[in-house]
Amino acid sequence: MIEKDLALNAEQFGIIFGSFFFGYAVFNFIGGLAVDKFGATLVMGLAVGLWSLFCGLTAVATGFYSMLVLRVLFGMAEGPICASANKMINGWFPKKQAATAVGFLSAGSPLGGAVAGPIVGYLALAFGWRPAFMIIFAIGIVWMIAWFFIAANSPEKHKKVSQEELKLINKMKEEEVALETIENQTAHSLGYYLKQPIILVTAFAFFCYNYILFFFLSWFPSYLVQQHHLDIKQMSLTTMIPWIVGFVGLALGGYISDKIFKLTGRLLLSRKIVLVVCLLMAAICVGLAGTVSSVVPAVLLMSVSIFFLYVTGAIYWAIIQDVVHKSRVGGASGFIHLIGSVSGIVGPIVTGYIVQSTGKFDSAFVLAGTIAALGALLVLFVIKTPRVTMKASQA
Repeated sequence: MIEKDLALNAEQFGIIFGSFFFGYAVFNFIGGLAVDKFGATLVMGLAVGLWSLFCGLTAVATGFYSMLVLRVLFGMAEGPICASANKMINGWFPKKQAATAVGFLSAGSPLGGAVAGPIVGYLALAFGWRPAFMIIFAIGIVWMIAWFFIAANSPEKHKKVSQEELKLINKMKEEEVALETIENQTAHSLGYYLKQPIILVTAFAFFCYNYILFFFLSWFPSYLVQQHHLDIKQMSLTTMIPWIVGFVGLALGGYISDKIFKLTGRLLLSRKIVLVVCLLMAAICVGLAGTVSSVVPAVLLMSVSIFFLYVTGAIYWAIIQDVVHKSRVGGASGFIHLIGSVSGIVGPIVTGYIVQSTGKFDSAFVLAGTIAALGALLVLFVIKTPRVTMKASQA
């Protein structure tokens, strides 16, 4: 609908999708630094407010260049949000619950996609795509106001947390164990953490994760319309399915990892198992999705791929919680987001070029699967998980 209204071809649409990540990638890192300095509550609230504003301004876009600029600004506003969320988890949860907490928090993203997809599709059909953006703007502003009334950087700063609850939280944090790969009990410079192999490999794995995710976000709806001739209503309803299974995957992934940790007493091993197995399964399924000729197996395979992909979604951030001192969590999270967001720049543009050149999507699916498989293999062979002396029962 937007493509037609603004007279955009596939290559231009791919550039617009990719332009979001020029702002997003840079402000992932800048936002992470800001979170460490000013706190997650302030940065998150301001980021959501600006995100909502630029979302509303998208409703007045007139063509390729105005949409391009707005998408960059949109990305800049969204950039600090994930680092803020990760910092908030770090302030409220002990490490043995970090993956579960991140998973449940992150599950809101695909759940929002599942709910918003058909609703926004309906609004766009009924009133046009411009009013749909204005409604999202209004919802975001309401959320921002509520956030500033409710949120606090830590339990100690929250007015509603009782002394009994605070004692329980602090007791759980005191039981945390030191990890075997990077000493995270002593604060080092941010540069120190960014040179560690586990951080660099995690960042690349997140790049691979994002490549599939943003391929799905940017191009799967267009694929359903162009390749399988679904209309807007059918496409909106169909894209709900991967979001719903993605919600389940995100909620489960961190919980599974924390359970493995409880059974083995090996924190990084519990992260590595989930990351390697599920990223590889996501790669296989997305590659196969491009080889089928009908819509049902395509949606089924893509849904399974998104499920396994999202199972890994909490693990990248749990690793940061595990190995980085709390004073550097925002900056380290921002760095990983920066690297991951590069795929959001490259992926939509490369896919747009492939579709424009070949008129088909199959090569784009295979490329996405290959990149994700490479990430799984790198984690398998590079991240080491030496044994620790702690007993599993301590977890």
